[in-house]
Amino acid sequence: MHEHIAEAVKEPDVVAVPPGAVCLRFETMKLYSALGAVRHLLETGRIEPGDTLVDSSSGIYAHALALACHRYGLKCHIVGSTTVDRTLRVQLEILGATLEQVRPSRNLRLDQNLRVERIGALLEENPGYHWMRQYHDSVHYLGYRDVADLIGKEVPVGPLTLVGAVGTGASTGAIATYLREEGREVTLVGIQPFGSVTFGAEHVTDPDMIIAGIGSSIPFRNVRQELYDRIHWVNFDYAMSGAVGLLRAGGIFAGLSTGAAYLATLWERERDDSRTYVFLAADTGHRYVDSAYAHHSRAAGLGSLRPHEVVRQDELRHPWSAMDWPPREGAPPHGDPLLVPGAA
Repeated sequence: MHEHIAEAVKEPDVVAVPPGAVCLRFETMKLYSALGAVRHLLETGRIEPGDTLVDSSSGIYAHALALACHRYGLKCHIVGSTTVDRTLRVQLEILGATLEQVRPSRNLRLDQNLRVERIGALLEENPGYHWMRQYHDSVHYLGYRDVADLIGKEVPVGPLTLVGAVGTGASTGAIATYLREEGREVTLVGIQPFGSVTFGAEHVTDPDMIIAGIGSSIPFRNVRQELYDRIHWVNFDYAMSGAVGLLRAGGIFAGLSTGAAYLATLWERERDDSRTYVFLAADTGHRYVDSAYAHHSRAAGLGSLRPHEVVRQDELRHPWSAMDWPPREGAPPHGDPLLVPGAA
């Protein structure tokens, strides 16, 4: 019996998806990040029950942090993106978390910058708040060891390719790190939207696309570029097609980042079918019904879709580009070294 719903909700379903892939289907994957971080902060005395934790979120992390705070008797304040919908707002309110949303923006850079600026102002006004810094504090890696252990138990031994959204770096990066520490041969394939600075695609915009949580307009210290072997940049139309295709093929109703990961998985498996492919479905598809699933008649058949294979970021183009990492020429410097757990 679980002591709290957060412990039950975090565990993914492990689902075989033809042809020859495995999906880890989470209701909200970032519960691993939030619960692991909060437990560590409590155990090390950096926070105490009754303290207020604050962070920025496009939605998934907000729910996860609110549940973690509910679990451990902490207060929670979220500076949210406009992608936080009414369903989540009501849940946060009832859980006791407070939410303030920045003004609407269809520009990823402006949306994230506004949230970061507001966090700074909040900390000046409330010096007792603890900023969780999900983008920069490696304490968010800790909870994903359990996911790596689950993959180790559920997925047959042998070479493995892990595919998932890069996001803050603390999911795909952490899972691959822990699997590699256990001696598993892992190729890590990261998913990015066009316009994200994380792997140098800020010069290629996608006005239809803010896939919440998977790209960034600011550098994230938790993204360790050296962990990744391949990067796929996928635009809105192809991510939507991937999500619709996954629902049709496997019955899995998941978010747009999952659609992009599924699409990338199919391509990577076509290039090399000797490995086991595991892709992450970080959240459900409910908040994408109006923006994506309602337009399922426009979805392209996945069998006809192919990426532009490129060797440098200046070759990136819509609707889908893929590249070995690091680039063959002019590779940008790697991100900051991983901080020790709990570092500021």
